Amino acid sequence: MQQMNRRRFLAATAGVMAVPALARRAPAAEPARLKLGLIGCGGYGRADTRAAFKAGGVEMIALCDVDSQHLTNLAAEVEKQQGSRPKTFKHYEELLATPGLNAVVIATPPQWHALPFLAAAEKNLDIYCEKPLAYDVREGQAMLTAAQKKDIVVQIGFQRRQSPAIRQVRDYLQQGHLGRIVQAEAQIHYSAGLRDTTPQEPPASLDWDLWCGPAPKLPYSPQIGHVSWRLEKTTGHGHLVDWGIHLIDATRWILGETTPHTVQASGGIYYFRDKITTPDTLTAQFDFATCPVLWKHRIWGAQEYTPEVRNGIFFYGEKGTVFVTDDRWVVVPKDKNKDRQEHKAAADMGTAHMAEFLSAVRSRKQPGCTVEDGYRSTTTVKLAMIAYDLGQKIAWDEKSQTIVDNPQADTLLKRPYRTPWKHPYEA
Repeated sequence: MQQMNRRRFLAATAGVMAVPALARRAPAAEPARLKLGLIGCGGYGRADTRAAFKAGGVEMIALCDVDSQHLTNLAAEVEKQQGSRPKTFKHYEELLATPGLNAVVIATPPQWHALPFLAAAEKNLDIYCEKPLAYDVREGQAMLTAAQKKDIVVQIGFQRRQSPAIRQVRDYLQQGHLGRIVQAEAQIHYSAGLRDTTPQEPPASLDWDLWCGPAPKLPYSPQIGHVSWRLEKTTGHGHLVDWGIHLIDATRWILGETTPHTVQASGGIYYFRDKITTPDTLTAQFDFATCPVLWKHRIWGAQEYTPEVRNGIFFYGEKGTVFVTDDRWVVVPKDKNKDRQEHKAAADMGTAHMAEFLSAVRSRKQPGCTVEDGYRSTTTVKLAMIAYDLGQKIAWDEKSQTIVDNPQADTLLKRPYRTPWKHPYEA
């Protein structure tokens, strides 16, 4: 065999040896940025947009709002963040037709969740939808059915699913440290800040008729417009549905529950009489298979008596009590000779929840808070408001998705839509 000299050998092998060396030095290709659209550019639309940018790997290519000032303000913020200006639209149908769109974020008031959600699902777009899932239970059913028919990723905005404290309590209880859970109580007491309730002309930038959409069109006032719609019956449907739903969802998740079999509620408008249309004081009892869950709220104050527990959930077990809120949890042993154990666990829940959604979009695996989860938590709190409105204890059949032996209550599962919009639920 002819002998290869040293110079020829080095020349021949240099190229081969260089390939793995270059491969080691070359940076990994960044995944393509997900192209997002946002429907609803108010407070939570801005929060969700900022969370998406914090999570990274996104480009906000389209925004939609019925208030042109909201559009202008958020478009400028997005352009500053990403270096390109998103397209802006007044109508969600036009946004959904944007070429290249991967997913949409729906951050409107609840009366405008169902129709954009269903239209986005029809286009096979992934969806991040703020809570509650829907304004009424039958809308929620239509949304659940539509999502399950498509190969899409859906995340519902129950950001407290990302709370380390709530996750740790879920593990602690499921490991049996409290024994059998006998009862749970959830509550949020705070002081609501009301706005002017005087009927007046809406801002020039706001299309008030389109803002109301399928909901009844009420005379505009700052109290039922931007932000304050939460305490208006025809839109936010009150404190339990708006804010309390986070804790009811967390309670349901921790207990591993679906929906309650009976619900009753009582309360009234005592402090803000003639100023709001939902109860400023409310107590509701949800009878789940595991245990009863009691909800309480006061939105006119009185949180100052026990500020450390004004927002959170109590779990009463055979061996002690646990209290959990967003960033801490406390174990109170039944034995008086044992000390309380307090654990702190803070997190940026909004960013974590959005990051989980974006990761699910890339992996094509459903995130932690699915459309079915959103439907069940929304149904639970809406049943309480039906019980409150009728002053009756109602029974819910999970299998048939109906209120049992109460035709009057059953009709309240679906609200008539205002013309020209059509309710999506078909029996």
